[in-house]
Amino acid sequence: METAYVQSPLGILEIKGDSAGIASVVFLDPKIEMDFSSETPSVLANAMSQLSEYFKGERTQFDVKLAPEGTDFQKKVWRQLQQIAFGTTQNYQQIANLLGNPKVIRAAASANGKNPIAIIIPCHRVIGSDGSLTGYAGGLHRKKWLLEHESPAKQQSLF
Repeated sequence: METAYVQSPLGILEIKGDSAGIASVVFLDPKIEMDFSSETPSVLANAMSQLSEYFKGERTQFDVKLAPEGTDFQKKVWRQLQQIAFGTTQNYQQIANLLGNPKVIRAAASANGKNPIAIIIPCHRVIGSDGSLTGYAGGLHRKKWLLEHESPAKQQSLF
């Protein structure tokens, strides 16, 4: 498993993966010091490039091979999340309905929270049924920023 780091407007992203695909993209603690001088592993170069393009506003869809580890149900939820278009949101009930069973709302929410590939699998596009920003592993301030970054009507950045 190879590891690389991307500096983003929201802090450092750690990307892990191998020839099977990207296994994780996570935000790191801002207090961690990073050495960005190391060579980029070739299996991660495309993902790093696409994430940089996303943050520059040049990319709205990702085209990288993914290999997240999880249960079959979690993977089904994560595939559904990838269908949420850039600049749009869905709520947990909509996700459950699209999975074919409105009663799996809590399980779908749990799987959403365990998504190991931030941004590329856009769990930040899932909101509460009342329109509220619900939990986000990277922090609600990042979720808010990501949604504003993707908004068709760009708002002032908080940073």
